[in-house]
Amino acid sequence: MTKSLGLSGQQMGRRWALAGLLTLAFGGQAVAEGNPKDPYEGFNRAMFSVNEVIDKYAAKPVAQVYDNVAPLPVKAGVGNFFGNVGDLWIGVNSALQGKMGEAGVDIGRLLINSTVGIFGLFDVASELGLEKHDEDFGQTLAVWGVGSGGYLFWPIIGPRNVRDTGGWAVDSFVDPVWHVSDVPVRNGLVAVRFVDIRASLLPADKVVEEGALDKYAYIRDAYQQRRRNQIFDGRPPRLDD
Repeated sequence: MTKSLGLSGQQMGRRWALAGLLTLAFGGQAVAEGNPKDPYEGFNRAMFSVNEVIDKYAAKPVAQVYDNVAPLPVKAGVGNFFGNVGDLWIGVNSALQGKMGEAGVDIGRLLINSTVGIFGLFDVASELGLEKHDEDFGQTLAVWGVGSGGYLFWPIIGPRNVRDTGGWAVDSFVDPVWHVSDVPVRNGLVAVRFVDIRASLLPADKVVEEGALDKYAYIRDAYQQRRRNQIFDGRPPRLDD
């Protein structure tokens, strides 16, 4: 029983990836007629509405309580801990993208913060000048030449495209948190990480609510621009007019 529950995160990732690919397959005819930036807009807006309900009545209220109650050092420690957990996979993706220097920095960060930083609770590596990077398997696939596919919006995990949905499934499969054998501990870690991430997005909520005539389109365009910057390390080539 414990073993099967331990695979739930991996199974969820595979299901989301499969869902994205099926959406691409069955929605292919809509590409020519719809927005080329968002060929599955009807599906995406429906999923966005579902996510808005989940966020309004569950995710956001919990994140607000956490943000108001948890002292700043606690929130910093939580963010540092999960950031440290991810540095190994970030290093692997840096290496897969041919960024061997950055990969060395990523592994160095992991070693320093896991020891001197007390299991990652303190980001000592940044204080020593080792920059925190942000790489995932979706970016690796992009560097390898895999096309983005259509834009997709998923409840809970948010905006992705077909390529990044598959990349997210791989990221989830190798995530050390999902491989914790003690089910209550694992579920607790997953919940705390989710709440911490949602709390970090609270300052952006007001900006989106006040500045966007169409919240869905605003988030879609922001995601696509940010993702392009990530793939090209902040130096994307100019798009043709």
